[in-house]
Amino acid sequence: MAKSENEGSDGADSGQGPLAGLRILDLTQFLAGPYATMIFADLGAEVVKLEAPVGDWSRVLPPNFVGEESCYYLSINRSKKSIVVDMKNEDGLEVVRRLADRSDILIENFRPGVLDRLGLTYHSLAARNPGLIWASISGFGHTGPDRERPAYDMIVQAISGGMSMTGEPGRSAVRSGIPMGDLNAGMYAVIGALSALEERRQSGKGQYIDISMLDCQISMLCYQAAYYLHSGNNPGRQGWGHDSIPTYRGFNCANGTSLVITANTERMWQALCDVLGLPELKEDKRFILNEDRYANRNELWPILEGAFMMQEADYWVPRLLDATIPVGEINTLEKALSNPQILGRDMVLPLLDEDGHNIRVAGNPVKMSRTTKDDHSYPPKLGGQTVEILADVLGAEPSEIDALIKNGAVKEYVPKNVKGE
Repeated sequence: MAKSENEGSDGADSGQGPLAGLRILDLTQFLAGPYATMIFADLGAEVVKLEAPVGDWSRVLPPNFVGEESCYYLSINRSKKSIVVDMKNEDGLEVVRRLADRSDILIENFRPGVLDRLGLTYHSLAARNPGLIWASISGFGHTGPDRERPAYDMIVQAISGGMSMTGEPGRSAVRSGIPMGDLNAGMYAVIGALSALEERRQSGKGQYIDISMLDCQISMLCYQAAYYLHSGNNPGRQGWGHDSIPTYRGFNCANGTSLVITANTERMWQALCDVLGLPELKEDKRFILNEDRYANRNELWPILEGAFMMQEADYWVPRLLDATIPVGEINTLEKALSNPQILGRDMVLPLLDEDGHNIRVAGNPVKMSRTTKDDHSYPPKLGGQTVEILADVLGAEPSEIDALIKNGAVKEYVPKNVKGE
C-alpha cells in the first residue's frame, strides 16, 4: 500500500507537493473524475490512471489535437501514469484488485451497478484493504429512484434548476459556458476523499463516498435555493443582474465592449455617479438608497448604460478602480489568458512531452507556501506506464508481466513507428 499520511517525513520543502506518498487509483474518464484526480496529481499524489484498451474517450474528442491526443484529454490528465487493463479479463480484474490493495484512494465515475457486475465493489476491496477510501462520482448518486439514470454535465445543470436562471430574461435558458456540473462534482469528490483521509488518521479505516453531480448542483444553488424556499418565487433568468443589488450587473460599452460592476455600498453608488458624470442621480429620489434603486431599477439601468456607451470598457475600468469600485471587463479567453495577473500566478501551464509535443493548459490554483509541487508532467500515452506500474507498484516479475500482456489482461504502449517490428 502507498505510504500513508501517518508515515514518512513531514514533507518539508520537498517540491513534490503536500500529498506526496499518497496513491490514487483512477478509474475515471471524460471530465468530472479526471478533473478530481488531476487535483490530486497537482498536489503531489501518485495517480495511476487505469484505462480500458480503447482508452479514455476524451482522448479522441474533436476539434483540437496535439499529435493524436485531444486537447480535451490533455487539459485534465497531467502528471498521471496510465496503465491499460481489460476488466473483462479475469486476470485483468485481479490486477485492479491488487492495485486497490496498494492504493489509498480509489476514484471512479461508472454508472451505479457497472462495477458491481464485474465483482469490483467497495466491500470486497475493503475486505482486502481496510484503509481504502472509495469515491464514486455519478449523475444521481447510488440511492434514489434515478440512481441508474445516465447523466452528463448539461443534464444536471438543467434538472437542478441552475440552467433556468442562466440567460437573459425573456429568452431561452442556456447552460453555463463552464461545465459546472462536472467540475463541481470533481471538487466535491476531492473534498470528500481528503476528509475521509483525515478521519482515517484516527480510525485506521477507509470508507465509501457517494458523490452525485445533481446533489452538487443543488448545493451550488446556495442563496437562490433559500430565496425560493422562503418566498415560493422562481427567480427566473438572471442575465447580467443580481436579485438584490441593482448596481451589481453588466453594462455594454462602446465598440462592442462590456464590463461588470459591483457597486454594492452607498459610497460606491455615489462614486459611480461621479465617475459616469451623473452627479444628479445622487439626489434623485428614485435612486437615493439601494431599496429605491432596486424598486426603480428598470429606469436606472438605461441611464447608466447610456453613460457607459460613451466610451469603451478599457476607458472605464481604470477610472472605476481609482474610485475603488470593483469592476471587470468581460474578457474573451484571448484577453483572459494573456492577462499579466493570470500569467504571473502560473495559471497558464506549459507541458512538454518527451517526443516534442507541447501544450499550454490552465494551471493549478492551489498556491502553498512550503510544499507546492515543482513540476507537472505531460499527460500519459495510453498504457505508457503499464509495465512500470506492474513492476513498481505490484512487484510483478518480468515473466508475469509478459504473461499478462500475452493473454490480453493488460496492454503496454507501443509507439506507432515501432509497431510490427
